[in-house]
Amino acid sequence: MKEITDPIVKHFRQLYDIDISKFDDAFLSRSILKRSADTLCDSPSSYCKHMEQNDWEGKRFLDSLHIGYSEFFRNPLTFLILERFIIPEILLKLKNTHRQEIRIWSAACAAGEEAYSLAMILEEQKHSNNGKWNYRIFASDISKEQIVKANTSTYSSETLNNMSLKRIRKWFTESPHAGLYDNKVFHINPVLKQNIEFSVFDLFNEQLSSPSGSIFGDFDIVICANLLFYYKTRRRKTILEKTGNALTNGGYLITGETERNFLFRNQYHEVFPESTIFRKNRV
Repeated sequence: MKEITDPIVKHFRQLYDIDISKFDDAFLSRSILKRSADTLCDSPSSYCKHMEQNDWEGKRFLDSLHIGYSEFFRNPLTFLILERFIIPEILLKLKNTHRQEIRIWSAACAAGEEAYSLAMILEEQKHSNNGKWNYRIFASDISKEQIVKANTSTYSSETLNNMSLKRIRKWFTESPHAGLYDNKVFHINPVLKQNIEFSVFDLFNEQLSSPSGSIFGDFDIVICANLLFYYKTRRRKTILEKTGNALTNGGYLITGETERNFLFRNQYHEVFPESTIFRKNRV
């Protein structure tokens, strides 16, 4: 595997001063082989030469490492438990502590589907019980392109597969113009954007512990789903430490299904079986 990854890692260090060795070796190897095939290069070494001769290929390769796929309510069980149990519990905690705001960080938000899904739940809860509380969602991603998409808040019908028709009708407006290949295109209800702040943020930034707009962290919920497994163990721990430290006392950390075992090995327990919703173990 090293014979595949090492030349590309060296190339990025020398030409761009970018360290891509933080990515998991297997993931990095698959990405190199895929781009090699896509560019008709018969080996990683020939792909490296191709990259040296074509500056734009370096950006394309980096983009391929930042997986931007997402959809609304991506893990339905997780969002169901958030809606039925976790958020009501946080609201009760607010009442008892005289706080008036739920704070959430979507730490790898892609094009915003996750953050908007949370906003739908919170808006529905707020109006169902005439709540006198507020919420703020800080949604960040390392990709500027993804943040631009999130702010545009326009989505294809494929991203809505996990949603009920009732929610789609309530929170989306169908565009009169068809998308690519006549796919339907939907626009988010502007109400959902009012309490979300999108920003570019690098989880490996050593100077910042959370998005600058959040000022002090103290989040009731941090979602960092389907990200950890792309990185080597040491880097996973860096992300876990940063997101865990950003939580308020008793806050919840949410990951993806494939990352559950990593949380178990790092002093977290799952609050509901198979939910991917975690709390830190008490020492």
